[in-house]
Amino acid sequence: MLRYILQRLGQSVLVMFGVSLLIFYSLHLTGDPAAVMMPPGSSQQEIENFRHSMGFDRSLIWQYWHYLTGVLHGDLGESLRYSQPVTELIGQRVPATLLLAVSALLWSTVAGLLLGIVSALYQNTAWDLLSRLLAFSGQAIPVFWLGLLLIIVFSLNLRWLPSGGYGSASQLIMPALSLGAYYMSAIARLIRASLIDVMQQDYIRTARAKGLSAWRIVVRHGLRNALIPVITVQGMYFASLLGGALVTEIIFAWPGIGRLAVQAIQNRDFPLVQAIVLLAALVFVGINLIIDLLYVVLNPRIRL
Repeated sequence: MLRYILQRLGQSVLVMFGVSLLIFYSLHLTGDPAAVMMPPGSSQQEIENFRHSMGFDRSLIWQYWHYLTGVLHGDLGESLRYSQPVTELIGQRVPATLLLAVSALLWSTVAGLLLGIVSALYQNTAWDLLSRLLAFSGQAIPVFWLGLLLIIVFSLNLRWLPSGGYGSASQLIMPALSLGAYYMSAIARLIRASLIDVMQQDYIRTARAKGLSAWRIVVRHGLRNALIPVITVQGMYFASLLGGALVTEIIFAWPGIGRLAVQAIQNRDFPLVQAIVLLAALVFVGINLIIDLLYVVLNPRIRL
């Protein structure tokens, strides 16, 4: 296990090195980065001064080494728009995005598991049809349309919930529902397919022969193996949520990382954009490592 963890950590370091190289190189794809990052109408002298202050007049190798050294020391640069270290700006938005991501993932996982289990246990019945209808609806409805629909119904017509903002439980309900609907549907369909396959195995037939109830067989024997593909999907969903739920955060004026990324792109704040992309890559790599380790916990038959 220790050797496997060290091997995966080494691979993760190589991946992050490659991502940092791509992020740095993407800044120079548009040509002169100083001309792109400066406001329209800037004089040539202002562009030259900015190029010198940012080190763009040095060689690419020196620039990348300077950038990589700063990243290793936790210095991701300074925001051009806010004149603050980008780590501080991202740190201020992480709690909001983390709260939204965890809330959306929790309710979508619970609802998806229940729908998937009911659909698998009662195949070709009205309960199965209703569960699959809800699952298909969640994946068919676009996130932005569902968010606007929730605002119209619960904010404008019923006046039960605020239409946006951050800071209270009532302001969290609609963004979490809107963001988690698609993932709930995906989990429900995946659980249904996995459980139908698992319930045909020999050890499930043995459990039935012992007289165990259907729900007890599912919870104690079937669900543990059926969760393996779900863990993979959930990990990727959670990583993408932490990377920033752009549409949801914009519709509900949620002050998260996704909204910050959109503002950074609009303001040509390249250091901030680079830092957000690097953070998203780090989250994906970390989640992948955790998923690989959870496989063995869920099913000891899997060997590292």
